[in-house]
Amino acid sequence: MPRFPEHVFRAYDIRGVYGEDLTEDLAREVGLAFGTFLGNRGDVVVGRDVRLSGERLAQEVSQGLIEAGCNVILPGIITTPMLYFSVVHLDADGGVQVTASHNPPEWNGFKLVSRGGDTVSEGAGMEEVKRLILEGGSKRSGRRGSIKKIDLTQPYIEHLLSRVDVEPGLKVAIDYSNGATSLIFPRIAELIGMRVEALNAKPDGRFPGHLPEPNEETLKPLQELVKRVGADFGAGFDGDGDRIVFVDDRGRLLTGDITLAVFVKFLDKKGKVVFDVSSTSALREVIEARGMEPVEMRVGRAFLLRAVRELGAVIGGEKSNHLYFPELNGFDDAVFALLRMAEIVSKSGRRLSEIVDEIPHYPNTPIKTFHCPDQYKWKVVEEIASHYESLGVRVSRIDGVKAYFDDGWVLVRASNTMPEVKMTAEARSVERLREIAGEAEELIKKTISKYVR
Repeated sequence: MPRFPEHVFRAYDIRGVYGEDLTEDLAREVGLAFGTFLGNRGDVVVGRDVRLSGERLAQEVSQGLIEAGCNVILPGIITTPMLYFSVVHLDADGGVQVTASHNPPEWNGFKLVSRGGDTVSEGAGMEEVKRLILEGGSKRSGRRGSIKKIDLTQPYIEHLLSRVDVEPGLKVAIDYSNGATSLIFPRIAELIGMRVEALNAKPDGRFPGHLPEPNEETLKPLQELVKRVGADFGAGFDGDGDRIVFVDDRGRLLTGDITLAVFVKFLDKKGKVVFDVSSTSALREVIEARGMEPVEMRVGRAFLLRAVRELGAVIGGEKSNHLYFPELNGFDDAVFALLRMAEIVSKSGRRLSEIVDEIPHYPNTPIKTFHCPDQYKWKVVEEIASHYESLGVRVSRIDGVKAYFDDGWVLVRASNTMPEVKMTAEARSVERLREIAGEAEELIKKTISKYVR
């Protein structure tokens, strides 16, 4: 029985460097284990992004599923949101997307979803799949499953376009990051009469343009392009199409919480808005000003998706640029997010920069990480929470510890995937931000030093 490294099993997926800790043997075992987890029966959609190792890994995970007695449906290269759509549209029992999202090209992995597109994650099935693989508990079925190929592009496009109303004529600058969205969005843009100025528009698993993660560093050419061509706005996709970073017409990057605030301002229905604990206080203010109910949640797709569904929220989002839409069964879909932004800009007749300027801006720190071994990071966060509580500071323990002050807050949480403690802070002034962040940083270092010498 092959043995596999435990570190590839993460909170939300299975991920590693192809050929080293992520191999064809592991891929087949993932398929066999997931098929066992699903009861050795049913239909499973297996998609993949553009990574060079994707086709081989998809073949192997499919073979494992077939050995487990599952029928495999192959839509080919698709975005991760298209995988979610496929599972619901086909009423399948589960899905596997072969992707490493925004990681470098030598990486790959598997995102697992169950019926309805629910994420198989920590606390929701991942531990069982991991146990089956590492302890050899998977079962082969007496009946081998079948395999068939299918093209779901047209149903997916119709699904999205039936839920938005975009006026033709917008000019949008797009950085496809050489990823999977480059195979789908040009067709959509043509249908709605959108003029696209494109960067890194050829699908290429080597990601020659830049790493498939849209951020301040990789999107600088996009920011320049927006201003140079006079685009209405810009958008940068990640490698598998579940995250998007917007750039306004002045070339400014929008974080996911500000994008969510823009969407909230133009919603025509009231209700709950779900967001993660790292989001700016300005988002809460926008939500309340619109007569809606803010709901703060833990960081992570599994938690946000579940909350949007169970609470019947009107929208949800994370600062990391995942945006969750009830119109799509709560799924995060970067292509749909672009269409929703296009709808707002085209129908309102306003510049995106004007809308953004109406949202309060508070000084904040980027996420800072501190190395801390996995066995200690939760203890460190708990001790920091107790410290703030002992000072009479209001504390939330939804995700790590978030300490609220009259003029700001600081969030300290353990990473779900790395041996790290993370910190971010926000305040009403730059001076106060320095104080809050500086005190928290010293506290974190001091607490970690008690455990790590």
